[in-house]
Amino acid sequence: MLLRLLAAGTFAALCLPALAQEHHHDHQASTQPATSELAVSQAWSRAMPPSAPTGAVYFILENRGQQPQRLIGAQTSRAEKTELHTHVHQGDMMKMQQVEAVDVPAAGKVEFKPGGNHVMLFGLKQPLVAGESFPVTLQFEDGGEITTEVSIEVDAPAAGGAAPGHHH
Repeated sequence: MLLRLLAAGTFAALCLPALAQEHHHDHQASTQPATSELAVSQAWSRAMPPSAPTGAVYFILENRGQQPQRLIGAQTSRAEKTELHTHVHQGDMMKMQQVEAVDVPAAGKVEFKPGGNHVMLFGLKQPLVAGESFPVTLQFEDGGEITTEVSIEVDAPAAGGAAPGHHH
């Protein structure tokens, strides 16, 4: 009888670490941020006069995964503060408005462009000079982050969807 209890106890002691490790592995995989399924392209910002206190960042955010993603913020050392913004119609006027998040549909993309969604930069620490670039980190609801290099341009890049010579 004692031998049976000892054998059962030894068996349980040997199996528990394996079960615990298996459970831990599964839990970790289910909470892993899905940022590897996101792609940022054509990130740019418009060059601004040296005295400008604000700027904006535009880009295309593509979700190649099967689950929707939610952009909840951005940060850069180039500005004191950042906010996600969009433009909304109020009567016959377009008004810029802060949003808490931007949803990116599964297998879809969202274009951040002048007159639409964008990342607003407040309290610029350095002027936005054409030809330079700076990093911006996009933050997602699942805890994931993507850092991308933002090119400073005089005008919107033609590949970004704006027609050549079309200015906002």
